[in-house]
Amino acid sequence: MPQLILSIEGVEIKRVNLHKNRTTLGRKPHNDIVLADMVVSGEHCVFDLEGLADVTVEDLKSTNGTYINGHMIRRQKLVDKDVISVGRIHIQYLSAAAPGDFGQTTSMPLEGPGSARVAATMHASLQVLSGSSAGLEVPVVKAVTTYGKPGIAVVAISHRRNGFFVAVMEGGQGPLINGQPIGSDAVPLSGGDELELAGTRMRFLLKE
Repeated sequence: MPQLILSIEGVEIKRVNLHKNRTTLGRKPHNDIVLADMVVSGEHCVFDLEGLADVTVEDLKSTNGTYINGHMIRRQKLVDKDVISVGRIHIQYLSAAAPGDFGQTTSMPLEGPGSARVAATMHASLQVLSGSSAGLEVPVVKAVTTYGKPGIAVVAISHRRNGFFVAVMEGGQGPLINGQPIGSDAVPLSGGDELELAGTRMRFLLKE
């Protein structure tokens, strides 16, 4: 199955398997891939899947354009390892997801009883604080989402019955929360907590 790997400043923020005939990307919340960045148009581009593995990307008359390997395009068929640039986001295209790729679902133990109602009604995101992408917000929408540079430092943010938690998947003592090592156990996240991962600082946000 074709896959998109989204990154900011070299830090992986999301993996998307292209299983729909049409996958839209943009700033508005109705898109399949939502990027809350003002340089991204409300409806920026679309990925069309033809057959099992042929993918074409089309720019939807965006303000700042869609680029493939540094060249602005209107509509172009993708080849393996092409890099699409949308605003400050870099998206690597893989014609087939590698077997065992992390970043989709990870089994993690649930904590004891807590405020399930609060966890269910809150919307989480990560706001980039450093580098040229400072200010960009990335929604946390899956039950478990991984972020980082594979082989260097990777963390998983999980949405459980009683809140959000962060755990280190790779990187030992490298990833930090509020300036302190996360450690070997999952740590509960509160709105305003700051994460540092592979040199990139991010703030965890919770909104109603």
